[in-house]
Amino acid sequence: MGLLVFNDNGIYCEKADVYIDPWRAVKRALITHGHSDHSRYGHSSYLCQKDAAPAIQHRIPKASIQTVAYGAPLSINGVQFSFHPAGHIIGSSQIRVEYQGEVWVVSGDYKLHSDGISTPFEPVVCHHFITESTFGLPVYRWPKQAEVVKEIEQWWELNALSGRTSVICAYSLGKAQRILRQLVSGIGPIYTHGAVEDLNEVIRNQGVWLPDSRRATEENNKKAFEKALVICPPSAIGTPWFHRFNKPVVAMASGWMAIRGNRRRRAADRGFVLSDHADWFELNEAVRATQAENIYVTHGFADVFARWLREEKQLNATTVRTLYEGESVVDDH
Repeated sequence: MGLLVFNDNGIYCEKADVYIDPWRAVKRALITHGHSDHSRYGHSSYLCQKDAAPAIQHRIPKASIQTVAYGAPLSINGVQFSFHPAGHIIGSSQIRVEYQGEVWVVSGDYKLHSDGISTPFEPVVCHHFITESTFGLPVYRWPKQAEVVKEIEQWWELNALSGRTSVICAYSLGKAQRILRQLVSGIGPIYTHGAVEDLNEVIRNQGVWLPDSRRATEENNKKAFEKALVICPPSAIGTPWFHRFNKPVVAMASGWMAIRGNRRRRAADRGFVLSDHADWFELNEAVRATQAENIYVTHGFADVFARWLREEKQLNATTVRTLYEGESVVDDH
């Protein structure tokens, strides 16, 4: 493949002897963002964009982390690296790699629409572009964020009128803060699962404003949760922690909710189409904006998207197998 290769540990730059988002422990890792499928335990050293570091340090307390600002050049053994906004979650980056005029971009996970917290995506022109395809089918097209937030508030208000607790499932890092920041109505108190509130505190300490939220703990009685909105990771549903709520109504916030059957399979009462990944149209726009002729498609609907790029866009697109997970309606990053 050239400057970057995929091997058993991940995406490797032999010239600089570094990996990008490796899935096995390595000596030097460049990290696109803080989700656990991209920033794994066990590396000897981590390098990431400065806004991504606090969440990674929270997850991996003993990690040796160095940071870099967006756009700042970094040379490793003659190879030029720089980090550029990916718009996925706070501090998420695309990593540009250049050597002797050959330019690669590893996009990590990304989205093109702004969520109000992440630094918005910036396209980076290159020869070789590595892209996700979590939602790489035409059926996936996201509604505007403001429309989804309005739907969430209307759902919350209706539940509150019945004295029921509104429980919305969202990833602890990224989507949970995105939902919290966008809610403006005073329908009731907002509670969070401990995993969410821990990261709320990390992000607030970075100077990011988030509305007040409270931990849902054993000290709270069921009466306290009437009219409340509770934000939790999907994995919390059905646990003893979940059963403290007053007649809970469960919603899922995910791109997968664009397909009605996914909501039924998760036994959710309501689904909200909200994703921190690019939809089909954003994936196509991102590829076009890079001007790359060589595209490497990873997790999600990789085979479909790569075939589309070859047949319809006349690009040299291939599928690459990785251990990245993308967005799931079950697991929490």
